[in-house]
Amino acid sequence: MNLRRDVFQAIADPTRRAILLLVASQSMTAGAIAANFDTARPTVSRHVQILTECELLSQKQDGREIHYHINAKKLKEVAHFIEPFRKMWDDRFNKLESIMKTYKSKK
Repeated sequence: MNLRRDVFQAIADPTRRAILLLVASQSMTAGAIAANFDTARPTVSRHVQILTECELLSQKQDGREIHYHINAKKLKEVAHFIEPFRKMWDDRFNKLESIMKTYKSKK
């Protein structure tokens, strides 16, 4: 059975976010990724598989090894989705800051 994975469910997991941070700086094999965690290697491999199914990670075969790297295009899609929320919260915090400055100056 081939399940369609949701990107946001994938990045909701802290281990998968940590894997993305690791692989963001350089491509890595599954073994190199697993070496950074205190969990069983098959568990980390499952996280990598989920990230690959969501297309957040891409893989490239190099001889017998598979190297995983960030799929920047897919992460950009996530960032575009989140951007309006970031702007909304920036606006709200800026308004709050303005109100607090006004309140302080009245004292």
